[in-house]
Amino acid sequence: MGWLVAIAATLGMSVSYVDRQTLAAIGPSVREGLGIDHAQFGWFVSAFSMAYLVGAPIAGIVVDRLGARRGFAIAVVVWSIIAGLHAVASSFAMLFLLRILLGTAEAPSFPAAAQSIRRALPGASKTIGYGLVFTGSSLGAIIAAKLAIGLDAAFGFRFAFLGTALIGTGWIPFWLIVTRNTDLARSDPEKKGEPMNPRAWVGLVTSAPVLRAIVAVIGSAPILMFVLNFTSQYLVETWKLPKSGIATELVVPPLLFDIGAIGFGFLASRREHRPRATHRDLMLVAMLLASVLALAPLAKSSNVAVMIFGAAAAGGGGVYVLVTADMLGRVPLGQTSSAGGMTAAAQSLSLIIASPLVGWSIDRTHSYTTALVVLGVAVIPAVLAFVAWPVGDGTKPPDDVESAHADAPHDAQGR
Repeated sequence: MGWLVAIAATLGMSVSYVDRQTLAAIGPSVREGLGIDHAQFGWFVSAFSMAYLVGAPIAGIVVDRLGARRGFAIAVVVWSIIAGLHAVASSFAMLFLLRILLGTAEAPSFPAAAQSIRRALPGASKTIGYGLVFTGSSLGAIIAAKLAIGLDAAFGFRFAFLGTALIGTGWIPFWLIVTRNTDLARSDPEKKGEPMNPRAWVGLVTSAPVLRAIVAVIGSAPILMFVLNFTSQYLVETWKLPKSGIATELVVPPLLFDIGAIGFGFLASRREHRPRATHRDLMLVAMLLASVLALAPLAKSSNVAVMIFGAAAAGGGGVYVLVTADMLGRVPLGQTSSAGGMTAAAQSLSLIIASPLVGWSIDRTHSYTTALVVLGVAVIPAVLAFVAWPVGDGTKPPDDVESAHADAPHDAQGR
């Protein structure tokens, strides 16, 4: 049942990314239809991120108290309605407002998914579970690329927004059925932890595990932002590919993100019996993969460029999974969603700054070269800071304490 919950949580993340990535997939059509430039398009990404920045920490606290089962379901209902309203946007200002509303409504998605994985899976399986959850984002991007582009080509971009927004209606009953007899459906004060008072919140956000996770996320998030939001425009404008013929290329980076997330999660889970310092070598490998984005301007064909984007996405997926598993393995169980909300907010802060700068750079230079090089290089110092940050690797993390009680009967390794 634990893995079924993990799959359901992953699909919930997919629904989230279908709705948020539809705009990226049909970006060229939206820009033409509303008469906006690259910099304005970058502000759409920032609008979503600004709302997420404010909403994610609050959503994390609420989900810790309300529970992932109810919190996740309510959020999907609300954001599906807002995503559908994108179809009636008639101006930059209106679409900008809808992106803010969508970001606010989707803020509980990752905190709820993270709590679901941590409660549903035992011991070392959690790390693979986090990797699985992160594949939900790329699965959503793949679905958005195929479905939204197809709907756009057949009926126009407005129908594409409406069609993709309907997907959430199928996930909600599945989620409620799968989680009805699980820990996520029970009200257990001992497992939910104490309420997050202001002092506890400050203590959590200033703790070493959370702070170093925030630094790593800020440095790596812009790479995934570019791959997920600007690839369609890059292919159309740099390589002159037709808008209706890029769906296959748009699948490659998200697919390799999946491979990176699950692959690095699997490798880390195989080493959970060792000190956590042993994951630093995996972080360095993920960092090197992510940084290859800086080499994309050297590509001699669109296919090579797409593969470089894919390698960078795989590295970014590895960074995300390793950072998340490390952080959530060190914070109290009752603060899981709160900690997840903080890193989600850090990602949003990074995107608020990076997205319009990328758009501005493209408009000013009429090239993607500067943006690609800067984004690829920026991940290096962020990950090196994570690796060097002392957090007491010799101490026993909270997950080990939990395993000794709740997970021990189900943990084959007897952790």
